[in-house]
Amino acid sequence: MKISETITYAAAPDAVYAMLTDPEFQGRKCVEAGALHHEAAVTPVAEGARVVTKRDLPADGLPDFARSVIGSTLTITETYEWGGPTADGSRDGTMTVEVSGAPVAMRGVIRIVATGAGTQVAVDGDLKASIPLFGGKVEKAATPAVVSSIRSERRTGTAWLAERA
Repeated sequence: MKISETITYAAAPDAVYAMLTDPEFQGRKCVEAGALHHEAAVTPVAEGARVVTKRDLPADGLPDFARSVIGSTLTITETYEWGGPTADGSRDGTMTVEVSGAPVAMRGVIRIVATGAGTQVAVDGDLKASIPLFGGKVEKAATPAVVSSIRSERRTGTAWLAERA
């Protein structure tokens, strides 16, 4: 299932990239998304970075058939691999979001793009559940949670940048 979301921030691309690669921001976004437990690590790689977050979330909002596969807690690992900046500060990266213990993952690209008024972060991914007979149902059930997570990150990021303006 294709998922595309765009987040707009009133800040320059370098400020948005600095936020997205700050371990404190990564921790805050996990907490504000309702994580029961989380870990965040950022590793510089050439002119970019590798950002890995792992969080445990309650599976309360998922349908019964999904909880029977996943359990009462979702453990989600997000990995972002960011490349170096272009002349205007834009950056490209890849992302992988995996659910531990379940054959569910989202893979895609993420871009930081300079705009006239600030920066857009574009997320384009493909959510796949490799479960015979139920894969499509799980993808459909998981999509709102993924979109909600992206929108939660937008709220956290907007507040983070405003606090540092």
